[in-house]
Amino acid sequence: MESFLDLFPQGKLPVEALQALTARIMTRRVAKGEVLLRKGDKVRKHYFVKTGLLRSYTLDEHGKEHIFMFAPEGWIISDSGWQIPGKEADLYIDAIENSEVEVLEDGLLASTGLFTEEAIEKLANRIYVLQKRIILLMSASLRERYLDFLATYPAIVQRVPQRMIASYLGVTPEALSKLRGDLAKQQRH
Repeated sequence: MESFLDLFPQGKLPVEALQALTARIMTRRVAKGEVLLRKGDKVRKHYFVKTGLLRSYTLDEHGKEHIFMFAPEGWIISDSGWQIPGKEADLYIDAIENSEVEVLEDGLLASTGLFTEEAIEKLANRIYVLQKRIILLMSASLRERYLDFLATYPAIVQRVPQRMIASYLGVTPEALSKLRGDLAKQQRH
């Protein structure tokens, strides 16, 4: 997928809607390490990753990083509180690699007439509740979380430092290294 517009089947989007979307989508280059969103910011933008790799994360009261998700090519990343009036971001978003993103402003889809503001708001509220729940409950075993990570992000395992994968899984890099070793032993037998 090269563009956010590729998410819509060709011919299914009215010409007026396609023109409105095209006019409002800005492409931006993002340097490795550049922060696109900080906790406490108003969430007004969403990012479709054309090339590169972004991540969203939170910091706990001790400054420890907890990665919520990765966004490789073809994924959209944002803080899920984006459509709740007055809601501030809970997450940070930054670039793990030099990236090229399409910046999707608030109200973009609603402006095309494809989605109503009410439908988007309801969906956003649901997503926000789920995001908070996931952040609070990450309770599966390390093995289950790691296997799920591999299934969810098969193309980025070699692109992400082990410390970031460990942060996403909620463990130390040492614990992840031990698990990887155990899994490698099991595969040999």
